[in-house]
Amino acid sequence: MIIKTRFAPSPTGNLHIGSVRTALYSWLFAKHNKGVFVLRFEDTDCERSTELSVKRIIKGLKWLGLTWDEGPYFQTQRLKRYINIIDSMILSGEAYKCYCSTIRLEELRKNQILKGEKPRYDGKCRDIKIDLYDSKPYVVRFRNPKTGKVIFHDEIRGKIVFENKELDDLIILRSNGIPTYNFCVVIDDRDMGITHVIRGEDHINNTPRQINILKSLGANIPIYAHVSMVTENSGEKISKRNNVIDVMEYHQQGYLPNAILNYILRLGWSYGNQEVFSLDEMKKLFNLKGLSKSSSCFNIKKLIWLNHYYINNLSVDYIGKCLEYYFQAENIDISEGPILTEIIKITAHRCNTLREMVQLSRFFYQEFEYLSNDVTKKYLNINNIIILQEIGKMIADLSMWSERNLFQLIKLLSIKLNITLSEVAMPVRFAITGSEISPSIDITMYLIGKNRLLSRIGKAINYINEN
Repeated sequence: MIIKTRFAPSPTGNLHIGSVRTALYSWLFAKHNKGVFVLRFEDTDCERSTELSVKRIIKGLKWLGLTWDEGPYFQTQRLKRYINIIDSMILSGEAYKCYCSTIRLEELRKNQILKGEKPRYDGKCRDIKIDLYDSKPYVVRFRNPKTGKVIFHDEIRGKIVFENKELDDLIILRSNGIPTYNFCVVIDDRDMGITHVIRGEDHINNTPRQINILKSLGANIPIYAHVSMVTENSGEKISKRNNVIDVMEYHQQGYLPNAILNYILRLGWSYGNQEVFSLDEMKKLFNLKGLSKSSSCFNIKKLIWLNHYYINNLSVDYIGKCLEYYFQAENIDISEGPILTEIIKITAHRCNTLREMVQLSRFFYQEFEYLSNDVTKKYLNINNIIILQEIGKMIADLSMWSERNLFQLIKLLSIKLNITLSEVAMPVRFAITGSEISPSIDITMYLIGKNRLLSRIGKAINYINEN
């Protein structure tokens, strides 16, 4: 048997962390078993589904590397298929037309609640003659068995049992002619040969209804695994309706896809005490037995830790290619400055995100103005002008451009002026970077380059004279 899984989002909002986890688990299970991963859009909610959401979901999946083997399929492109099957189910008696008005159904619901009963359709139209009411609006309901049980084994939760008498005759075709989710998903899973359905635990109550429809069609029943919720710190479930962050926002903030996938993997799945997994390890080790029944809380600190780890442990060439995007986003031209691999070597240990790396190193490529504040006054003042003048002369006379020689200049100047290394380095650092923070002064000076260095020192001296 070829293992076949699917990720079937409704394009009605953001691709958030909870949805990505479902996609990742389904993708990994297919890859682990050399199977097939299907992308399918459940877009029959015509009022809320948008083309923009489709594009965002596809973009997010591609950024994370969760590519699909089949699809994307769209339910709105399969409506004729659903209607044909519903028509045949009506003829065979597996479904029936229901002409009950919304007023009657609401009254029925109120009365059932007042009596302490579970609200459900009472089956009024199960056995009426169709031709008596054919001119009236109707929905189509699935004729659910009244007796017996639906029993299935959930790969995470074990044996689950539902009494058929607790399940009403659900609507499978709305009065507007659009099939409902619970029907479309069944036909899609059957037609596409889905063997394993990995989805959120909020779908558990849908499962017995879907199983009964599959049985009525003589179809194979997939194996189900309902994963636990992902919650925010507040305890609320992460969902589209809570306006949670789109996964592409993490990209904009400077997170690596490796870190996102590794973090999401561990939101409900474990392999001993291991915390860090390469993509190859994920595909090799992932299994459904490692999934937890308990909900998982999203912890941004853990994600930051993982992102810092990957920034410092993936190849500098790969990080460099990723980093280019963020410099471009800031309109920073990196052609007139040090190569990015050199920047990564001296800033990676300080940074948690790639965007932080850009902010820490932008002075290597971009000119700046000194702000009129206390920090500027601290370093660019008449007491430090001699330091800048002397270091400028020494740099101009330096014949061999190297980190070591630049450090020796700082050291010699501190001896000459009888002050500490820091008392020399800090005014120089601020003059050439516009900040109190930078990599070590020698490597910073070296990578800025002689001409730009002299220009900035001159600018700092002019600033002191003018102010």
